[in-house]
Amino acid sequence: MRLGGYLMDMAYTWLILGIIIAFILIGVQFYIKRFLNIKRIVELFLLSFLVFTVGIGSLWAFTGHLFFPNQVASNIGWAVGNPFQMEVAFANLAFGVLGLLCFWIRGNFWTATVIGVSVFYLGAAVTHINNMLSVSNHASGNVGAALITDILIPLLLIGLLIAYKVVEERAVRSAIKSLERSL
Repeated sequence: MRLGGYLMDMAYTWLILGIIIAFILIGVQFYIKRFLNIKRIVELFLLSFLVFTVGIGSLWAFTGHLFFPNQVASNIGWAVGNPFQMEVAFANLAFGVLGLLCFWIRGNFWTATVIGVSVFYLGAAVTHINNMLSVSNHASGNVGAALITDILIPLLLIGLLIAYKVVEERAVRSAIKSLERSL
């Protein structure tokens, strides 16, 4: 397999790594505290996807687009030597940094990161599909792992973020009711 193909096929790795790390974090939390609620489980999955799937995965994509642009472009089925690679590289760098910062910065920062990454990934998916339909580009980097993860990752992130916001709101309401009863 060429280097560009290897870089592109790593897309699944970051998704799977996000899932594995989430289960490890849940196991550690359960072992330490012997108690987990749905809010904490959803939070750990979302955190894991943001830090590992988005953060490290985007840094990996940055590396490929910046340092191996011709190999990556060839794997996608696009013309080599195009400056779009550097633009995509720095977009990936930005999302990689945002994903990593999610470890330390929570709240609406997570929401902004999910929205930005989702727009970028879904926009990339539309571009891959358009390229497949308009010029019959069926290269593995255009319609393979990249396309699937460009759709799947935003759906997972958005779903987890919505679930997290819902369970967080329920926890706040429950705490308020408990406080009101004690007064």
